[in-house]
Amino acid sequence: MKIVTISPEQFDRYASRHRYRNYYQTSVYGNTMRKFGFNVHFLGITDDSNTLIGASLIIYREVFMGHKIAYAPRGILFNYENPNQVKELADKLKKILGKQGFMLLKIDPYIPASIRDHEGNIMNFNSQINLIMANLESAGFIHQGRTLFFEGEKPRWESLVLLNKDIRNIFNSFDKRTRHKIRKSANCGIECYKDPSKNINTLYNFIKKKSPKPIEFYRELISNYGDNAEVYYGKINTEIYVINSRRAYEKEMERNDQIAEKIQQTNTSAETKNALLNKKMESDKLLNTYKNSMVQATELLKQYPDGIIIAGAIIIKYDNSAFLYIDGFDKKYSNLNPNYLLKWRMIDDYNKQGLKYLNLNAIVGEFERKNKYSGLNEMKLGFNSIITEYIGEFDIILNNFSYNLYKSFGKK
Repeated sequence: MKIVTISPEQFDRYASRHRYRNYYQTSVYGNTMRKFGFNVHFLGITDDSNTLIGASLIIYREVFMGHKIAYAPRGILFNYENPNQVKELADKLKKILGKQGFMLLKIDPYIPASIRDHEGNIMNFNSQINLIMANLESAGFIHQGRTLFFEGEKPRWESLVLLNKDIRNIFNSFDKRTRHKIRKSANCGIECYKDPSKNINTLYNFIKKKSPKPIEFYRELISNYGDNAEVYYGKINTEIYVINSRRAYEKEMERNDQIAEKIQQTNTSAETKNALLNKKMESDKLLNTYKNSMVQATELLKQYPDGIIIAGAIIIKYDNSAFLYIDGFDKKYSNLNPNYLLKWRMIDDYNKQGLKYLNLNAIVGEFERKNKYSGLNEMKLGFNSIITEYIGEFDIILNNFSYNLYKSFGKK
């Protein structure tokens, strides 16, 4: 086995056919990271006949006295089921990269550990995962744990909506609350569309608190992925919002009056009257909600007669699938649920294109106890998505002396 440098073209050819292929392990992603302070290297792993048996994009920075820490995003692309080859790979990485000033390499292979339903119940378990874990750890790779939240470079848990069904069946499979929020958002005049210009100035306002990345990073990402990058927006049609909110208020007012009349009838039984009183209270609450919507809609129409964008997302298409890279919305309009309708529009679009699935990106692996991310899980899993749990992160120390010195200075 040899560790060699390969060209971006060689790497892409190999990576595109690998079982663990993903859009992070591409020269396009490497080119993006190169523009933002990272060095980029395409590493090849060959057998004795000089045939590639593995490869990885590695990004790295100098962090301490010329020494470097490297990361293989969703890599290395390799067969981890052979213990001898994994051990030899670890030895070669230490020998080659360790001499080149690398102290540590972090990997997080795109290997699924389990597939679960939207409630977190295991549907399929990777029968080789324990073997792969044992091979890596025996070779000196240090597992960073079966993390549940966002402790790593990339999420260990992701939510995917399968698109290989009739679109009506897909919609009907959603949680009842999800379907309600999608309909409500549409009734509030939200219109979702794909932006042909891929302008992210407005979108950046919704996502800049999620990540420290500058707007230039997202522009570069979109530019580099070209036709495989798409930008979606959700916009309030304020005129429709006014019309629909007024119509809903008037319809509920009519229903409220009818209930009140029935309550006043003297021949109504006590049991029936109690049921009507409960309906009246529910109707009163709805009236208040619709009234507030009318006020909001009227003010928005005055301020934004041409409408206002309140949500957006960046999508990367890869391997006949779509990946939600990042999305966000204006929290002032959370009552309009634009993030739900936006995802539904993507699902509808990509179903028509014949894609395999829409990856909604990160969730957390805690499905029973309430936590600060429970709302995130509820929203994404409400689309009847399946859950992929990945193997997680591993660190391999390439140069013990320099890494221990690095840590002695309080670095990590």
